[in-house]
Amino acid sequence: MNVASVSTSLPGNRAAPSSLARSAVERYFEVSLFLLIATGFFTLASTGRLDLLSLIVISSALIARALLLARNRTVVLPEHWANLATVAYVAFYAADYFLLSGSFLVSTVHLVLLIISFKIFSVQRQRDHVYLALLSFAMVLLAALFTVESTFFFAFCLWVVLATSTFVSMEMKRAAARATALAREAEVTRKRLARWLSATSVLLVVGTILAGFLIFFILPRQSGGYLNSLAQNNQFVTGFSNDVTLGRIGELKQSSAVVMHIQIYGDDHGAFTNLKWRGVGLSMFDGRRWSNPAKQCLIRPAPEGYFQVQVSNPNSPCFSERPKSRGLQPLRYRVLMEPIGTDFFFLAPSATALLGRYHSVWYDGNESVSDNEQPIGAYEGVSNLAEASPEKLRGSAGEVSTDIAKRYLQLPAKLDARVAALALRVTAGATNPYDKAAAVEEYLRSSLGYTLQLPKTLPEDPVADFLFRRKQGHCEYFASAMAVMLRSLGIPTRVVNGFRGGEFNDLTSTYIVRASSAHTWVEAYFPSYGWITFDPTPADPKPAVTRFSRLALYVDALGEFWREWIINYDVMHQISLNRQLFASSHRAATNWQEAIQEEYRALLRRARQAQLSGHGRGYVILALVIAGMLLALSMVPRSLRSWRTRRIAARPAEAPRLAASIWYQRMTQSMAQRGCPKVATQTPQEFVDSILDFELRRAVAIFTAHYESARFGEIAEDAEKLPELYETIERFSDV
Repeated sequence: MNVASVSTSLPGNRAAPSSLARSAVERYFEVSLFLLIATGFFTLASTGRLDLLSLIVISSALIARALLLARNRTVVLPEHWANLATVAYVAFYAADYFLLSGSFLVSTVHLVLLIISFKIFSVQRQRDHVYLALLSFAMVLLAALFTVESTFFFAFCLWVVLATSTFVSMEMKRAAARATALAREAEVTRKRLARWLSATSVLLVVGTILAGFLIFFILPRQSGGYLNSLAQNNQFVTGFSNDVTLGRIGELKQSSAVVMHIQIYGDDHGAFTNLKWRGVGLSMFDGRRWSNPAKQCLIRPAPEGYFQVQVSNPNSPCFSERPKSRGLQPLRYRVLMEPIGTDFFFLAPSATALLGRYHSVWYDGNESVSDNEQPIGAYEGVSNLAEASPEKLRGSAGEVSTDIAKRYLQLPAKLDARVAALALRVTAGATNPYDKAAAVEEYLRSSLGYTLQLPKTLPEDPVADFLFRRKQGHCEYFASAMAVMLRSLGIPTRVVNGFRGGEFNDLTSTYIVRASSAHTWVEAYFPSYGWITFDPTPADPKPAVTRFSRLALYVDALGEFWREWIINYDVMHQISLNRQLFASSHRAATNWQEAIQEEYRALLRRARQAQLSGHGRGYVILALVIAGMLLALSMVPRSLRSWRTRRIAARPAEAPRLAASIWYQRMTQSMAQRGCPKVATQTPQEFVDSILDFELRRAVAIFTAHYESARFGEIAEDAEKLPELYETIERFSDV
């Protein structure tokens, strides 16, 4: 038999099912691209900024596309439809921007979603796939503008994995389309291709993320804070501003969104769950709306870096008399704000200092502290919680200054006469301003009910309607009623919008303050003692602690870490982290060194005792036994590999690719022993051509052909023939 006749019988010349290889790559690419788009949409939808119509339309389009993929069907819309849609995109975007949403970002989101919903059914060319992938990235980018939550990080990691697998399989698909010949593929190609491509993508992304984190934590950086212009600035800004209509705080209280996290230094058990966090003080009331006309004063940071948030000069328009007491209860705390879009700092009363990376701070006569130049992210505060005792306040004496009376005794032009009459009746038995204020506080707290269910239309006289008709309301109505009643009695008052309490997270020793904790209370002025807090609102029921709420604490702790060490990560965090790492590593190295020295000294003591007692030989034998066991254990991996190799070689049909490699290596070793070694740079065919003996060359050629079919085509039948062909080659050495 000549060489030509042998080559025609080689299994490598069978017709290769090239369509299977191409379809496996294409199938993987289509699924990966679809998951990439779906993940981008999920990332954007998880921000909670999509309207219901967008969610329904895009979800329906993605579900329809998923069903088509599951059935291995393709629907392609006519190309002229795409041209018409392009014109419609422009008209829709203009109408959405000027007439519907009125927002550049929202209209851009609608445009991207509309294009995707049409484009996934109108893919015509290779560039359309790239176009869809870029649109998916646009959704992720828009989601990054809308949220700072840790869920975005996990969704983004998944998106990066899918993006990697999508573009890798896209390149493989393009290469397969240009190829003139393809390798033979078995039926298991699709599953193995998906498995290995997915694993490779995950490994690449994990390595990239680890390297990114390393660079992120090492390189010096400046935190830019939250994107204040994109914050939730509808309810929050109108609830905490210098002009607040009655009912705004009540709208906030119906939301469970997290507003801020507060860590009180030295508090590990939640001892301040009812502490008030002061935001904005309001002094003028027109019957329906509170406002703060107080003049603001600019406070520059002290050389030590902190702001003194009080004005000591009585002649300053920003002066506000603080509560006077002999006691001092300093409280230091750290606040991490969510992007709620307000300019006010929330501080415990009475704040004395503020520390943060801010250029300037504004302070007014109502003790409101704000920053109008940059978003408020993280800051530290120091407050003095001490107040004068009721006994001292009852003895408060002195005239109310003209300025105080003008600003804090003002009443609405159309005040219902019943309000003043009620104030007189409630305080009939009180002989001093403090007891009058306490009597009004107790009356409102005990006689009226608490509710958040109020009519959407504000009455003409909300305070009178609350006191005499509805007799139910939330904190704004209680505080407004008390302030007006005390003013009618000649007691200066102002209302304060802020937050009360918070849920203590024992995992992080921080208080979780939600929008539902928004609160309004009253501050009354007493000559010589300043402003004293009163809260006429009855306590609203707190939600019971459940297993789900406990789980929510873990989720919140993760989110707090994300905002603290990723979103707000800056040079100060880097310095703190470096100090902690240095201290921890130094402490660990010291402990490790001391442990080694102590173990060494103990070993010497045991050796001396053994030598004195004559048991040294026993220790030597024990050491030899341990050394033998370690040597045996070290040989276990090699023995397992050898056993696995013999098993695969004995059953080549179970793993054709591995078995082919094992038998081919044995064949080349056998040929090397008879003086015909295979050079590393030689291909299998070049090695066959280098064999001089015709019969031996023919046998090696047949072996090589079956090896290539088993190795690269995973043909089990060819792999099973390799042991027999190897024995044929071995017999040449016996001749």
